[in-house]
Amino acid sequence: MSGAIDTCVSNRRSLVFLAITLLSFLAASSVPTPLYHLYQESLQFSPAVLTLIFGVYALSLLAALLTVGSLSDYLGRRPVIFAALLINILAMLLFINESSVQWLIAARVMQGFATGMATSVLGAALLDVDRQRGPLVNSVAPLLGMACGAMGASVLVEFAPLPLQLSYWLLLALFVVQALVVWCLRESVSPQPGAWASLRPALHVPVQARPALWRALPVNVAVWAVGGFYLSLAPSLVRVATGSTSNLMGGALVAVLTVSGALMIFSSRQRAADHVLRMGAWLLALGVMLLLGAVHSASLLLFFFGTLVLGSGFGAGFLGALRSVLPLALPHERAGLMSAFYVLSYLAFCLPALLAGNLTRSFGLIATTDGYGAVLMLLSLGALLRLLRRPVLSCTPAEG
Repeated sequence: MSGAIDTCVSNRRSLVFLAITLLSFLAASSVPTPLYHLYQESLQFSPAVLTLIFGVYALSLLAALLTVGSLSDYLGRRPVIFAALLINILAMLLFINESSVQWLIAARVMQGFATGMATSVLGAALLDVDRQRGPLVNSVAPLLGMACGAMGASVLVEFAPLPLQLSYWLLLALFVVQALVVWCLRESVSPQPGAWASLRPALHVPVQARPALWRALPVNVAVWAVGGFYLSLAPSLVRVATGSTSNLMGGALVAVLTVSGALMIFSSRQRAADHVLRMGAWLLALGVMLLLGAVHSASLLLFFFGTLVLGSGFGAGFLGALRSVLPLALPHERAGLMSAFYVLSYLAFCLPALLAGNLTRSFGLIATTDGYGAVLMLLSLGALLRLLRRPVLSCTPAEG
């Protein structure tokens, strides 16, 4: 009896630590978003270069997912989490000492690789520790992390000294502490042969999970395309459309998007995956329509209301996709499946945003936003019609 209680307490502490660590990585990833206009002013680069800086982060993250995404299935969780923390510590040091566009790009590349490594291993470790609550934490922690990073950086920029360094100093200290604490975790995977072979770029999707993954993919693509747009161009868009010059606006928009997404995930955690996916699809379409209305009416209030609806769709779509797919993997397939899921997600996260950034040079930010929004509405409504005809078949939370 005592051993079971000790195991329960240990699992709860591990779950909390892993959740906070995942949240920290995603917080760090969104810190540059409210700082982009300051980087633009100090380094004198265009919106196209801005989306390039955003894009190299996502592409580096994808490279990590394709190469080291399933490494922890072979080496164990702890050493891979530790390596990701070390790489992110180096990225924070690069941000602190940033002096050129090239320096900023190097920091984002290193940060992207660390985050890609961390999302797959931490996601798998969370499922190891608690298969019931693991998918929920995997859904909520990234969104809350992005909210904390974007809003926290905005507040520090507005009210604290060292606007381009202080956020990174605080994160640096946090990652150092986490790198020390990670060795106190109990290892949940036994090392096995095949680590070198696993580094070959590949998507490891278990056969039993493939049908569910493909059915959920259209909604997931729309979800992440919204996220990519917000973390790259939304702060610039609200400035152009409304004339607002507050440093808080960019971070506040990202925070509203991600916090509303997290709240939707929590409130929908007991609903069936196909129902949550359908809800996510129509909320995304409605939110995009409201956002375009805000752009053309120059209404800051409508900007935030549309973002609230979009965030709800973001959370519902993300949770529905995760719950449809992740419980179908066996223990030694989890990191590989997490990696494949995030590869597809981050392709949708970065490629549309990169294209939009380049189109702004020819058509301007407002016209590009109109086109981007139209495509997102078509994708969301098309996915909704498909789901109504062929719902996703997956296990419920109670079935695990």
